[in-house]
Amino acid sequence: MTPTPNKLSRGQKWRQAGLMLAMGALSALALPPVHLLPVLLVTFPVLGRVLNRAGSWKAAAWAGALFGFGLYAASLYWMVNAVMIRAAEFWWFVPFPSLGCALILAPMVAAPAALCRLVPAGPRRLLAFAAGWTLFDMGRVFLFSGFTWNPLGSGLAIPGAVGDVLIQPAAWIGVDGLTFFVVFGALFCGEALQDAFRARAGHPCHLFPQRADRLRVAACAAVVVSLALTASLIRLKTVHPAGENGPVAVIVQGNVPETEKIGHLNPRDIFQRYLRLTADGVLQARRLVPQPAFADALSRPIVFLWPETSFPGSDLLQDSPRARQIIMEWGAGADAGLIGALRMDDNGRYRNSVLALAPNGDIAGIYDKARLVPFGEYQPPFIPLQIVPQGGMAAGPGPRTWHLPGVPPVGPLVCYEVIFSGLTVDRHDRPRWLANVTNDGWFGNSAGPRQHLSSVRLRAVEEGLPIARAANTGISIAYDGFGHELERLGWGRTGTLVVPLPPALPTPLFARYGRTLPALLCLIAFLAAFARTSRRKPD
Repeated sequence: MTPTPNKLSRGQKWRQAGLMLAMGALSALALPPVHLLPVLLVTFPVLGRVLNRAGSWKAAAWAGALFGFGLYAASLYWMVNAVMIRAAEFWWFVPFPSLGCALILAPMVAAPAALCRLVPAGPRRLLAFAAGWTLFDMGRVFLFSGFTWNPLGSGLAIPGAVGDVLIQPAAWIGVDGLTFFVVFGALFCGEALQDAFRARAGHPCHLFPQRADRLRVAACAAVVVSLALTASLIRLKTVHPAGENGPVAVIVQGNVPETEKIGHLNPRDIFQRYLRLTADGVLQARRLVPQPAFADALSRPIVFLWPETSFPGSDLLQDSPRARQIIMEWGAGADAGLIGALRMDDNGRYRNSVLALAPNGDIAGIYDKARLVPFGEYQPPFIPLQIVPQGGMAAGPGPRTWHLPGVPPVGPLVCYEVIFSGLTVDRHDRPRWLANVTNDGWFGNSAGPRQHLSSVRLRAVEEGLPIARAANTGISIAYDGFGHELERLGWGRTGTLVVPLPPALPTPLFARYGRTLPALLCLIAFLAAFARTSRRKPD
């Protein structure tokens, strides 16, 4: 059945606009931390129906833009918290973070909505839209310094064993491939399900009027899901870590309120808190006795991690050799300390960095954050108002691998650099583990830190590498290469995690070819939407 285009009155257009905003906002429930994926079976078919009946590409683009605006405004609500911390100075900016980002991101849904009209209305148009959604979602990496936050595939990263199984296909097709199947499945399965209810109630169906067509959709969905789950379980059972063990990671969570840091309140007390936590954690690591889980822990190097911009006045790490020596003296027995800190480069520009400290306090490595947060650390040049002090920070060159003495090769990542699928590892010099230092304290105890956390987990699966993550106020965590949680320190807690990291997994397919694989998958699906299907004429 091919839907016919609608010509809407002004009142109907307003009602449709409100419906698109509502369906987009409701779709945000599928994202972390709620993971209510079934809601997409309601929301995406409504969008698909509007796209199939749109009278022009402009009407389709407008519907897509409103749906995207609702989705991103609802899922990024927590960005307001960052402004509220400095509300006395930036009170006028309060409405802009979430709504402004949603306005910028909405065209990434409007574009595939308009392009899918190149395909005749019906299932093929929905296929083209699912492929286009994913390709434009991948294109968010090119917006300003990049903002690939909240791909719909991240909704599969459900905490616990269920999520462990659901996210394993990311090892082959990445989170973008997961996004394609989530959107594709939501459109087709949701429409078939809703048509089944309509048929039972005696109402006309929209896309699948024949029971046989609805059964084919259900059968195809069951086959795809069964194959994916089987492949995931086989991977979890048959793929084993190989090579060099990771270090014993001592992850320090100081739990310093952001107001104290930006106000430079009690810097000495905060510094001493980190020193005490480090000493306790390293001592615990050194005292690990041979147990089944930690049988070889004593033969491993010890590395402690402090979060991003750990404490006020962190410039002193760059300027004061004695401060660095004090840190390593309190962490005596550690082979290295990875410290999140601001530093100033030779041109007088600040950089958001990680400093690797040797046991004697010398700087053994410096990594500068390459992907800066738009409007937080980086100000687009077309913004006339001075939002970011001094125009923002300077960016580093990109992924690097550190080869520190006595420590397995490590890939440092600062804050939201970990959200960039396929762009977190130096592919010419692959590390054996990843170290992510971050500060989610800006965003409060909201969905933001949980959404960030799902990205960390998905990168572990895509790269097959264990990850140790130190967050100022939480959530600090360690994952193995399957994305299985090893240890966690929750939001708002002060303490340390001591985690012997396992070896890396054999390099996954996605880690070899990166985003080329999901991009090819979507291009093939988009071209397939143009293929003509022949129907046999009845005898």
